[in-house]
Amino acid sequence: MASKHTGHRAGVILAAIVLFTLLATQNVIAQTLQALHVFTGGSDGAKPWAGLTMDHAGNLYGTASQGGVDDGNVFKLTKSGSGWTFATIYSFQGDTDGSYPKAQVTFGPDGNLYGTTYAGGITDDCCGTVYKLTYSCRSVVCTWSESVLYRFQGGSDGSAPVGGIVFDSAGNIYGTTSTGGAGGCGTQGCGTVFKLTPSGGGWSESVLYRFTGGQDGGAPLATVTLDQGGNLYGAASSGGRNGFGVVFELSPSGSGWSQNVLYTFQNGNDGATPAASLIFDGAGNLYGTTFHGAPGRNGAVYELVRSGGGWTINVLYVFPSGTLFGPWASLLMDGPGNLYGTTYYGGRYHDGSVFKLTHSSGGWTERDVYSFEIYDGEIVYGNVVLDSNGVIYGTTYVGGSRANYGEVFEITQ
Repeated sequence: MASKHTGHRAGVILAAIVLFTLLATQNVIAQTLQALHVFTGGSDGAKPWAGLTMDHAGNLYGTASQGGVDDGNVFKLTKSGSGWTFATIYSFQGDTDGSYPKAQVTFGPDGNLYGTTYAGGITDDCCGTVYKLTYSCRSVVCTWSESVLYRFQGGSDGSAPVGGIVFDSAGNIYGTTSTGGAGGCGTQGCGTVFKLTPSGGGWSESVLYRFTGGQDGGAPLATVTLDQGGNLYGAASSGGRNGFGVVFELSPSGSGWSQNVLYTFQNGNDGATPAASLIFDGAGNLYGTTFHGAPGRNGAVYELVRSGGGWTINVLYVFPSGTLFGPWASLLMDGPGNLYGTTYYGGRYHDGSVFKLTHSSGGWTERDVYSFEIYDGEIVYGNVVLDSNGVIYGTTYVGGSRANYGEVFEITQ
């Protein structure tokens, strides 16, 4: 017969085995994240605010809002065997060429890269640019060169673009500025929606709409989305009837554009401060996120559906209390219709997360794909992208190492 001591020892051993198994399982889960590049704050840049852009070959492009020469840079990660090779393809010098890029880059119809800088153009601090990066080769040497398409003046034309740009089928460029434009919103102005049109070998800027900060909204922080009819859709992070932001539509009207507010946020389950651009599904419904608000200041994911000549909101998910600040970036929809996104803070350790929303007949189910801790990344402003194998790529603004300059990450589901 086994003694009491023998039974006790067996219980301790069994508990240790269970604990080891749990820890091993946690470690396996943690190993699904790999840092493709950890920024040092030197010539490679620092603090990537925006998410990534993927080309047809699976290479990744992004911006670092600081570092480089001094004022941020554009970088590329190239698949190299089982690893990745990092290269800075352009470093902003400040002043005339721009500084502090906060938006992801976009491939234009000509195959070149386009983007915005938050500042620079006139001075290092004012007032932002729209730029193009052109790839060219001479003999065996290939380089990227920058040209500035437009320098914002900080007045009625707008200032401080945070979001990127989009192209229409004619090659025109659309985007937003977070300040400038009309009066209101202090002395800075409430932001604009702008258009750049090719003109005489250059580009001509026109302002499609100037926000007032009233019921029409103010301070758009992301770019606009085009539908097939040439209408523009976006979110303004402040203003509206309740002061918590709006979703708007801009439609061509005569020789100008008219604005229509599709939804005004209530700061209830719908949240407040929509900072992200919108995406469409195949049925023409819009999806977006709010940065905070809602019970616990945690943000939400929402859907806008056309209904009776207007739009009806469906709140798909409200982030739990303690998230602090939820999703800043836009959503990504995969082929089956699942939604992927990121939270600024949130996740198990309150350092940011990547989440997935899966649709079923009963609604939407949320799963944290990955919860960051400071040394594997912290604070996620940018959106994620997926490759053909379902691997997730993105950036963290800080963390990644004790140097705390951020990283580019890969998550295998």
